[in-house]
Amino acid sequence: MIAAARRGTMRQQQLIGGLVLVAGIVLLVAGLRASDSIGSQLSRFFTGRSTDRAVLMTIGGAVLIAGGGAAAMASFRSSRRSSR
Repeated sequence: MIAAARRGTMRQQQLIGGLVLVAGIVLLVAGLRASDSIGSQLSRFFTGRSTDRAVLMTIGGAVLIAGGGAAAMASFRSSRRSSR
């Protein structure tokens, strides 16, 4: 009974980790596209740097990718250990 509950929890962790990973990829792509936008290009022309929104979206996407990937892999590894 405890093993079944543990498997369910690990499955939820994998699902949440995967969703966070996908959200990170979407946010990273959106941030990279925002950095190529006309507004960001104008900002870069006048200030020498991209807009804060584009930078935050790119950094946030990278953080979510790292966190989601780590969460999914950690629960995947622990589920493989417990199935042995």
